[in-house]
Parts: sequence; structure tokens; C-alpha cells
Amino acid sequence: MAKRPGAPEIVLFLLCIMYFITYVDRVNIGTAAPLIGKEFGLSKTELGVVFSAFAYPYAIFQVIGGLIGDKFGARRTLFFCGLIWAAATILTGIVGGLVSLFAARLLLGFGEGATFPVATRAMQNWVPAGKRGFAQGLTHSFARAAFGITPPVVVFLIGLTSWRGAFVILGSMSLIWVFVWAWYFRDNPKEHKAITSEDLGKLSPYSGDPGQAKPKIPWTRLTLRILPVSATYFCYAWVLWLLLNWLPSFFKDGYQLNLKDSAFFTAAVSFAGVAGDIAGGFISDRILRATGNRKLARLSIINTGLLGAAGCLIGVVFAPKDLTAIVLYLSAGFFFLELVIGPIWSIPMDIAPQYAGTASGLMNTGSAIAAIVSPIVFGAIVDWTGDWILPFAVSIGVLLLGVVLSFTMHPERKFQEEGEGALAPAATPAE
Repeated sequence: MAKRPGAPEIVLFLLCIMYFITYVDRVNIGTAAPLIGKEFGLSKTELGVVFSAFAYPYAIFQVIGGLIGDKFGARRTLFFCGLIWAAATILTGIVGGLVSLFAARLLLGFGEGATFPVATRAMQNWVPAGKRGFAQGLTHSFARAAFGITPPVVVFLIGLTSWRGAFVILGSMSLIWVFVWAWYFRDNPKEHKAITSEDLGKLSPYSGDPGQAKPKIPWTRLTLRILPVSATYFCYAWVLWLLLNWLPSFFKDGYQLNLKDSAFFTAAVSFAGVAGDIAGGFISDRILRATGNRKLARLSIINTGLLGAAGCLIGVVFAPKDLTAIVLYLSAGFFFLELVIGPIWSIPMDIAPQYAGTASGLMNTGSAIAAIVSPIVFGAIVDWTGDWILPFAVSIGVLLLGVVLSFTMHPERKFQEEGEGALAPAATPAE
């Protein structure tokens, strides 16, 4: 008889659904972009600016949001974040031009900026230490599944209503998760009615009640310690945001496909990333349990992912006219790219578990900066050259830079509050 899921499993599932919803609400514009651009007369560069609007507050609120999550807890923080991102998605459906569209995307970034760092704060308390790589990979796999499912869903909703109606419907559906989360989740696992002593025995000691006085965050030392992780994550995220924002238009305009076919090919590529998310976190945790070598467990998978993705993009550059080959290369490249997610999101918890929300926010700032720059660069290159392949050539160099930077991260060294004079190895979980 199958064991019923306990409270930790349900909490993890709710976080998976949150990752799914947030990505639906941030990538839906990529599918609707050709219609929006046509209605408002936007160039590719202007669409790139719209895509990047989300990332400005998203970047700002990575650290601020992580700090708020550490202070007030994941329950309240994600509840209010959810209200904001749902409202922003609905408002996107009633915009009247470039300025209001840009403003709606700004509001979305404001609402989603804190979500992933705060979710990491929740995982710190609700996920056993030896399963955090898998948990990060699993949650992000739901985000990549959203990337695959969203294009055909948006196309369907556009056919059912309009591109405006699609945003209103998707934003309204986001509100359901918001209220379920507030009803079910508790910051302290001990306070949850469904928690068992067996579950509590597997979890790390609770880090303190939201709002409880905590040691002052050593901002300078913590920022410098996480900076190499942020830089490496920037290189990964450069390609991620390129694909999230531009892939539907790449297929539609680059290969003169209709909206339905472009959505189909986008979905085909994205689901390869789902497999990469799950595999990367699972393998990283297995290596950690088998060897106790945290650096090997994290860096071996991260660099396999970055190098594999770069190799596949080389294939994209040299086979630009063969659509079948392009889809296969992009699918394989996205699989390799997503191997990175599980291990790299575990590193802030490896290095600074006492500041998990803040540290992961610092790391994800690298992704947010990439989300600003990458879409604009892609659109500008296409406008200037008319070449849809050239931006992928640039991305190869960015991925190789990420490989070099990864060796400066040192997940095996735990951040010391007293100072960095004695860098203790991060504790290896016993399973």
C-alpha cells in the first residue's frame, strides 16, 4: 500500500506549483509577443525592452525579498507576492501601448522578485539537507514544464478569447494558489497539524520564528562570498532568458511558422529542460551522499551542463537552415543547461544556511541582471543584422565563461559568521 504524502511532501508540491505558475505568468508574453508587437507596432528591440521590464524590479527584490522572507517568513511573504504577480498578469490584458505594457511587466517583476529566494527559505526548513539538490531540481522542473505548456495554452486561450483575455484568465487562476498557500503552509514545521515526529526527525532544526531578532547580516562578506555564484548563474541565465523570451518568435519569424506550430516547437524544446532539472539535482545529491565531496557533487554537474549546452549551441550555429536539426540541438542544449539548476540553487544553502533566503537572493540577482540584458541584446542583434542565429553564437562564449567562473564558488566552504579566517567545510548530510 502506497504511503500517503506527508506535510513536507505537500509543502514541496505547493512550491512546485508556485514555480509553475510564476513561469506561466512570466513567459506567456513570449507567445503573445508577435500579436502584441503587431497591434502596437513594436520593433524587435522594443519587444526586447518589454521582455526586460520584468527583470528590473526582479533584480532589485532578489536580495530585498530574500531578506524579507528571512525576517517575516515564507507564508506571509509569498502570499503578498502572489497577490501582486496575479494582479500584474491581469493588468497586462488591459494595456494600451508600449508604456503601460512596460509598466505591467514591471509590476510582475516586483511581485515575483522575492519568490525563489523565499521558496529557498521555506525549503531550508521543510526539506532534508541531503535532498535539497533534488528539491531544487524538481521545483525548477515545474517551471520548465510551464515554459513548455504555456505556449499551446496561450494559443488556445487566444483562439478562445484574445491575447488580452489570455492574460486575464491566467492571472485569475494564479489567485487560487495564493489562498491555498496561506491556508496550508506554516513557517515552523512543528506548528503544522499534519507533521509527524518521523518527519521532524529528518528536517534540520528550525532557524527561528519570523520577526525574531537575528544576528546582523554581514553584508559585505556575504555578498563577496556569493558573488562568484551570482556570476556563474548569470552565464547560465543569459541563455535561459534568451530562450524563455525569444524562442516562440525565433520559430515563428525566423522560420516563417504560424503561431500554433511555433508553440509546438517551443514546447518540444522546453520539456527536454524538465528532464535536465530533475536529473541534475538527483545526480548531484547522489554524488554528495556517495562521496561526501560537496565541491565534486555541485561543480561536476554544473560544468557538464554548461559545456554540454555550449556544444549544442555550436550545432545550432552551424545548422541554421535545417529546422529539425535546430529543434534537436536546442532540445539537447536545454537539457544540458537545466542540469545546472539543482546543484547551483543548493550552493547558497551549502555555503550560508543561516542566511538561506538572503544568500539565494544574492545569487539570483545574477539571473535577474541576465534577464535585463539578454533579451535586449537578442532583439537588437536581430534588428541590426536580420540574423536569428547570431545571438546563439554570442551565448556560446557566455557559457564557457560560466565554466571558468564556477571554480571560484567553493560550496564546500561554509560561511563563518565570525569571519572568513577559518573556512569550515560544509556539513555533509548523513542519509
